[in-house]
Amino acid sequence: MTFSIVVTALALMLIFEGLGPMFFPNRWQEFMGKLAKENPKMIRQMGGVLLLSGTILLFLIN
Repeated sequence: MTFSIVVTALALMLIFEGLGPMFFPNRWQEFMGKLAKENPKMIRQMGGVLLLSGTILLFLIN
């Protein structure tokens, strides 16, 4: 994996992360408020699922 691929992936992640607040600021703010009230264990599990999904996807495309 070259440095340019890593930077490209980071750039795409930032673009997708910015879509919600840019186009739907009120909904995004409501979602963040709900997420802040969530149980930390549930947030950790969501993060684990996302991490595992991304890792599997990365291995499948390579």
